[in-house]
Amino acid sequence: MDIFIPRDLTREAARQLLTEHAEYGQWELARVRVHPDGSRHVRLRRKIMRVRSTLRA
Repeated sequence: MDIFIPRDLTREAARQLLTEHAEYGQWELARVRVHPDGSRHVRLRRKIMRVRSTLRA
C-alpha cells in the first residue's frame, strides 16, 4: 500500500495516520522516500503474523 504525505502535513499528523494504518489495518512500515520538496512517499506492507502450533504429535 502506498501513501503520499504532502509537505504541509505536520509530523504529528503523519505519525497518527501511519499509526492508525498499523493498528487497524495490520500494516507495517516498509519504506519512506522524502522528496526534495518535503513531501513523503510511504510504502506499507502487510504484517506477517506467525502462529505457533499448539498441537503436539
